[in-house]
Amino acid sequence: MKPDSPAAQMALSEEYVRNFFMYTDHDNDAIAELFRLSVFRTSAALGMGWEIPEDDARLTRNTEYLKDTFTPGLVDPKTLADSEAQLASFPDVYFRIKEVLDSPVSSADDVARIVSSDMELTAKLLKLVNSPFYGLMETVEDVAHAIALVGVTEVSNLALGISAIKVFKDIPPELMDVKTFWRHSVSCGVFAKLIASRIPGLKADRFFTAGLLHDVGRLIIFKKLPYASVQTLLYARENMLPLVDAERDILGFDHTEVGNMILTEWRFPQTLVDAMTWHHKPSEAQDPQGAAIIQLADNMTNAMEISIGGMYVLPGLEDGAWERLGLKPSDLVSIVGLFDTHIDELFASFL
Repeated sequence: MKPDSPAAQMALSEEYVRNFFMYTDHDNDAIAELFRLSVFRTSAALGMGWEIPEDDARLTRNTEYLKDTFTPGLVDPKTLADSEAQLASFPDVYFRIKEVLDSPVSSADDVARIVSSDMELTAKLLKLVNSPFYGLMETVEDVAHAIALVGVTEVSNLALGISAIKVFKDIPPELMDVKTFWRHSVSCGVFAKLIASRIPGLKADRFFTAGLLHDVGRLIIFKKLPYASVQTLLYARENMLPLVDAERDILGFDHTEVGNMILTEWRFPQTLVDAMTWHHKPSEAQDPQGAAIIQLADNMTNAMEISIGGMYVLPGLEDGAWERLGLKPSDLVSIVGLFDTHIDELFASFL
């Protein structure tokens, strides 16, 4: 039944959104602001004709055919990651970029030459850096130009992230639509860069890639343990639990452990691996502030997805994570506004 007045619309929105904030600390200034923003957006969506999903929308159907590669309970994160590392066909350009980055005698020209050899990668990279999101004052015409304006490390990390996406295309649709997964990932990347840009002394661009790949371990779990993943998703949805907690309860480990293994195997830059591995426990990271940025970005993504049908409970912020960032709640309002301006264009750049 649709609400018949703005007041009823707002009340229904608050009741609905509260379910997704059950495991968060409402005394935290950031969480309180995200709750307010999410309620407002959900109420606005209702006013535009959006309807709150029925309870049975949480159920996953037609999953009997899914077969796990390994036996749940008898497999560990390293085994999952090793099996994917052996089978995944990464583009040659990925490893060539890594070799150049790891060489003490390499130059920016070497990186530009290698990235430019892959036309699809070059097209996506140039589309990204020429978007208003990057806010450059001039049009970037080639990879060398991008490196001169953005930096060799940032361009290389972007190239690595774009290359990694190409590896993961076959998520069983009963688990999650691939576009839904990547929209969440790109959104987290956008939020991470926007958050980092407000913190003095940080190179914000590197956080886009960290946010983009923060859930890469979950993709491997989906691929190798599809049926167990269904049980995990159902358990999370039916009990209104954060998905990371459901993973630990059902699988005995979570996606960050698998992600750490695969990203280390693929020789991703350690700063990125650290931020992605510890985005649910920033205090344990080598760079707690960097991991806290990804944690906040992940929570912001989940909060903003509620009004478009997102069904995942916010995992919340670790004690002290918000304070490490030195931001104000009003910063989150500005960040969400910028996110709305850029997300559709950036998402289209990746697919």
